[in-house]
Amino acid sequence: MGDRRLLILDDDPMTGETIQRIAEFAGLEVYFTPDPDRFFALLHDWQPTHIALDLVMPTMDGMEVMARLAKLSCRAKIIITSGVGSRVLDAAGRSAAEHGLDIAGVLAKPFSPPQLREMLLGQISTAPPPPTVAIAPSEPPEITLTDLHRALDRQEFVLAYQPKVLCTTGELAGVEALVRWAHPSYGLLPPGRFIPLAESCDLIDPITDQVIDQALAWFGSLCVGATQLSPTTRDRLMLSVNISARTLTNSALFERVRERCEAHRVDPTRLIFELTETSAMDDPVASLDLLTRLRMIGFHLSIDDFGTGFSSMLQLVRLPFSEIKVDKSFVMTAMTSPESRTVVKFIVDLGHSLGLRCTAEGVEDAEILDYLNHIGCDLAQGYHIARPLSGQDFWPWLASRTYTIIRP
Repeated sequence: MGDRRLLILDDDPMTGETIQRIAEFAGLEVYFTPDPDRFFALLHDWQPTHIALDLVMPTMDGMEVMARLAKLSCRAKIIITSGVGSRVLDAAGRSAAEHGLDIAGVLAKPFSPPQLREMLLGQISTAPPPPTVAIAPSEPPEITLTDLHRALDRQEFVLAYQPKVLCTTGELAGVEALVRWAHPSYGLLPPGRFIPLAESCDLIDPITDQVIDQALAWFGSLCVGATQLSPTTRDRLMLSVNISARTLTNSALFERVRERCEAHRVDPTRLIFELTETSAMDDPVASLDLLTRLRMIGFHLSIDDFGTGFSSMLQLVRLPFSEIKVDKSFVMTAMTSPESRTVVKFIVDLGHSLGLRCTAEGVEDAEILDYLNHIGCDLAQGYHIARPLSGQDFWPWLASRTYTIIRP
């Protein structure tokens, strides 16, 4: 598993020393400091794999520390500790996760040694490593319209594929295609670095065109070449692609997608367009028209990040979705937060009552996967199953995958 190093920031010496003893007994190298300046110096020099962070401190509170960690692109697994109420603690965990930090868990004081050990040892990922080209560690300069045009001309937009599996058996059920920009100078850039500009300057549709064509070509080869899967499993695999709200007005693009499906021998019924909850509700009248036509062609529609927006249930009922995705911020905290578990179960029950298939994102460990199976969630995706993989790296993951029944 490699060397594990825990860096503790806590203004209470007794708590810090307790965490230190538990972690050292579990086999970790540990350094404890109550000083934020010393903490950030050690972060740079010592490169910890884990961080235990107190939320309430006099000089720099935990929220400030986490905001700075996010700006530094910190990849350590973070355990948030505090004596504040569980709702505040859970909210801090969700905030950190939404900033891109890797949250191993939230730990209310007083806590038991087994709770801490589980977060330190149980969160060591057994998933395959990320794609060989990593997200660029340094922020590139401001992206310009010229940069995007050049990237389109050079076809620099590439895809990573994250598996979706059945909660009941762990069997592969599909993949979500996630766009990245293979920048020649700054490496692989996440969509948040370029999609907002592409949407604002009418380049989102050409990017979507390239992405879907690339995804369909790869998916077609998966459906034919994944001989280790049974014919039944191969025949039910689904491909999910994210769609911008701005694309919903471009009926010609979707007609081209139908033609590409035919060219790549992918039935339209195996393609899922994912829309965020808020974008799907921006113009419900226009959305109803186009989304209905897409469903008539055979495409499936998924409402993504459900639970994070403020749309009315009426609009959810009106629009012809076939899948609902539980936002990862609730899934990732479900085993430590009763409120998050309530939201997850509510969304799964709501989806099923409307005849929708339910997918949970952000599945980080076997415990949450077992819980999702227990409440009847259909599909799961997240780091416990696999990180987003390059098209080339997907095949070794599939070859090494063993399917086990979670419950008889």
